[in-house]
Amino acid sequence: MRIRKILRTMALTGALIAAGAFLVAAATDSPRVIELVADKDNTFKVPGQSKPVITLKPGEKILLRITAHFGGEQARDGSVHSFVIKKLRGQGWDIRLKEGTQEYPLVAPQQTGEYLIECTVKCGPGHDDMNMKLIVKN
Repeated sequence: MRIRKILRTMALTGALIAAGAFLVAAATDSPRVIELVADKDNTFKVPGQSKPVITLKPGEKILLRITAHFGGEQARDGSVHSFVIKKLRGQGWDIRLKEGTQEYPLVAPQQTGEYLIECTVKCGPGHDDMNMKLIVKN
């Protein structure tokens, strides 16, 4: 009887340790959340920064949370802005933005360097200057 109780306790302890290890691994793998605004004045803004720049490590997982506001014009599909890195379109960096807040899971490119992020939706006055930088560095 006592041996069974000890074995049950050991099994439960092992299960709790395994569950804890899983939770630590899950927390470590969770992406960094980056807030961004595609604003009504047709500019990108990163709250807390004077210049809109995103800096990532190669291969870093992020969750991009973008709030888009109508800037005067919109595309036929209802997009009011877009968030595009032309060189990385095939890797998911080609996002059409509707009004409101949406989230997009992305992975930084492995190649270090600077990337131009542009709005490719004619969104209104100032559209041609609606861009920002992504910097990927170790």
